[in-house]
Amino acid sequence: MGEHESRRPADPEELRAFTKRVLADLRALESMLDEGRFETGVRRIGAEQELFLVDRRGRPATRAMEVLEEVADDHFTTELASFNLEFNLDPLELGPDCLSRMEADAEGLLAKVRDAARRHDVEVLLTGILPTLAKKDLSLDSMAPVPRYHALNEAMNRVRGQNYSIRIKGRDELIVHHDNVLLESCNTSFQVHFQVSPGEFVKRYNIAQAVAAPVLAVATNSPLLFGRQLWRETRIALFQQSIDIRRPTDDRRDSTARVSFGRDWVRSSVLEIFREDVARFRVLLANDKREDPFESLAGGGCPGLYALRLHNSTVYRWNRPCYGISDGKPHLRIENRVLPAGPTVVDQIANAAFWFGLMSALASEVDDISRVLDFDVAKENFLAAARLGLGAQFGWLEGETLPAQELVVNRLLELARRGLDEMGIQATDIDRYLGIIEERATTGRTGSQWLVDSLRGMREVGSPSERLAALTLGSVERQSGECVQPVARWTPATLDEAGRWKDHYATVGQLMTTDLFTVHKDELVDLVAYMMDWRHIRHVPVEDDRHRLVGLVTHRSILRVVASNLARDRDHPIPVSDVMQRDVFTVRPATSTLDAMRQMRERRISCLPVTNEDGVLVGIVTERDLMGIAGQLLEEFLADT
Repeated sequence: MGEHESRRPADPEELRAFTKRVLADLRALESMLDEGRFETGVRRIGAEQELFLVDRRGRPATRAMEVLEEVADDHFTTELASFNLEFNLDPLELGPDCLSRMEADAEGLLAKVRDAARRHDVEVLLTGILPTLAKKDLSLDSMAPVPRYHALNEAMNRVRGQNYSIRIKGRDELIVHHDNVLLESCNTSFQVHFQVSPGEFVKRYNIAQAVAAPVLAVATNSPLLFGRQLWRETRIALFQQSIDIRRPTDDRRDSTARVSFGRDWVRSSVLEIFREDVARFRVLLANDKREDPFESLAGGGCPGLYALRLHNSTVYRWNRPCYGISDGKPHLRIENRVLPAGPTVVDQIANAAFWFGLMSALASEVDDISRVLDFDVAKENFLAAARLGLGAQFGWLEGETLPAQELVVNRLLELARRGLDEMGIQATDIDRYLGIIEERATTGRTGSQWLVDSLRGMREVGSPSERLAALTLGSVERQSGECVQPVARWTPATLDEAGRWKDHYATVGQLMTTDLFTVHKDELVDLVAYMMDWRHIRHVPVEDDRHRLVGLVTHRSILRVVASNLARDRDHPIPVSDVMQRDVFTVRPATSTLDAMRQMRERRISCLPVTNEDGVLVGIVTERDLMGIAGQLLEEFLADT
């Protein structure tokens, strides 16, 4: 869990003082490694579970503080947004039933927070990215009231000096700008920890990097963001870009994002990573936990290394080294940040089991992974897995190239099985968890595939808001029902799972058309006429170069132009500016649908362009869009009478 008692350094002097403490912690860490002070011969596993809170409409519910107070358990803590929560599982020593115990612990804590949430009319959801999230949900009002998060936002904004720009291209394309760090809160994950001794850290860490791609490929659960279908694991692209505070530089300069896969294999010790991250990434936060780590060591104690740990928490490697203390003894862990939350607890434990098994087996079979797999290939594999999931092609050991699905099914499942057996995991658990991975891999039914297939099945029915709500509430039901099944056995979500239809037509933003055909005022009016004929539309908005609405061309105005030209026998080019309506009444996405209907009736207009607060066109609502709603209201009225 993050360090909450932290802040942005108040001035350059405090920044320098805290940096000095970070460097002292690094020297102390080096000393502890040299003197063999770290715990060895013990293998522990653990995990952190992030989750979403949603209301009865499937929309994000900013009730984290109330739910935390209700649950009253130290396992739980806040996350960046008030619609997220996190809980920590207690570490477990590796043993025959550690995986089934981890599952039982996670289910118990999930049931506890679910009960607490329901007392506030809120549901809990495990998913990589909440389908119903919208950009308007990411204002600072949604940030959890924790000083650390506000300090992090201020520090990142100061360093970046401009808005965050997100551009992700998959089946659809998303281009969005935002003014704060809350884009990161769209992501939730199941972060798995694996304790290692210092002497084996390099070998195990490099293996974690090598297997990140195939483990992710079979675990993807985040194909949607703001209603767009993007990567199979969109979290990977979104997290990197949402925390990227680099400014544009000369193209000859090479720079690294704070969220990264790394630049090369580790060669000598964990110190390589800590030193590189301290050297590359400036301090963003400081805290007041002052200690002299060498004084603690001299007294036989175990230093907390609070400054180094805080800095490490602001550098987001997908496989991150962690320093911790257990029973007064320091230890090292590898934190796997690759895996998404959900779709169920048992799916998550299966993902962890697959990772643990590969970590063990490859360590036994391969002395040095860097000799048989090029780092750039491992990195390319990781990005391919995020983009395409089981549809990716992977480079593998000794220069071999295989489809992801074939690699997992024909090679890695048996390898993971051997690894779990070597770790002493009981056979029934090995069969159960790897059986879940095998079913997903052979059928292709990952969490991402379920979401995509469900959305495709609803393509011709309902509004976009209804379809996304059906995915969300359908996931809640399948995660929390009487007999929860792994995602490979889920039936597709259907529109009737979206809840009350009124909830999804309450505002203009829920039903407006966003796939727009527009023109510039200087373009030829004939083009508009053809567009109306080709697309069977009666209204064409007019935008300026910055996509701000400046006018509207209607079917009626086009007819007037045609009639005028025929009467005067003219055939000269007419610009759109000559015929467009300039005084256009607009609404915002948050405008109620009933208010939009009333405005259209009172003003005797047949469409409403929808703009944001800057006058930028974001959608359009027409009489045709509202006819269905009016019909449903009438049916409901007649049924009641």
